[in-house]
Amino acid sequence: MTITISGASLRYERLGTGRPVLLLHGWGASVEAVRSIAQCVASLGYEAVSLDFPGFGQSGDPSGPWGVPEYAACTRAFMEALGIIGCDVIAHSFGGRVAIYLASEEPALFGRLVLVDAAGVKPRRKPRYYVRVYAYKLGKKLMKIAWLDRLLRISEKQKRAGSEEYRQLSGNMRAAYVKIVNLDLSPRLSQIPNETLLIWGEKDMDTPLWMGQKMEREMQNAGLAIIPGAGHFSYAEDYPRFCSILRVLFSGK
Repeated sequence: MTITISGASLRYERLGTGRPVLLLHGWGASVEAVRSIAQCVASLGYEAVSLDFPGFGQSGDPSGPWGVPEYAACTRAFMEALGIIGCDVIAHSFGGRVAIYLASEEPALFGRLVLVDAAGVKPRRKPRYYVRVYAYKLGKKLMKIAWLDRLLRISEKQKRAGSEEYRQLSGNMRAAYVKIVNLDLSPRLSQIPNETLLIWGEKDMDTPLWMGQKMEREMQNAGLAIIPGAGHFSYAEDYPRFCSILRVLFSGK
């Protein structure tokens, strides 16, 4: 199914029947990445509503280098168009950024929040990170000097700079990535009154466990469930345990 929201064609899926639960996927992912969650939700007597964010999966590209506020506004408009305002939400990684932003702006948009290995908290940076950032910015200036660029092969080195995730992007999506990862949502955590379940992989290296622990401390009504041995895709790495956790939460309807 498709729907046009904020100038972009969005692909979405609905699975199951009952009270709707919105599923928000992570960066670089799609409906397929969270389909196993949708199947679990549907088996519990709910309707799982999943969408491809603009620029991902089979949805159209965003109109520009969107940041979290633009993705949040698009998601809100999608919810309104489908008539699911007030639904529960399950959000993984980047989807967690969107859910945190929306819930802090307008808590009534959601019932319960389930944030799975969610992004949004600024990472702890070591000194070498800032050295690399400075070197990259300096390189961008020096590569404009043709003879120096050829001599030091700066352009070639610049192409290898940044994370693998960043290097795979281009154009608006690369600019969007920079805006998104540099937005710290920590100040918004205390503004969220919704009942929130945080599900985290013990060995998550992308959004480390300390981020989930910080969210639990700073959100008004949050609890943390840790999946032993799992990484950033904890819901897929120990699917039976993940579904058991959801079953406890949603059994009360």
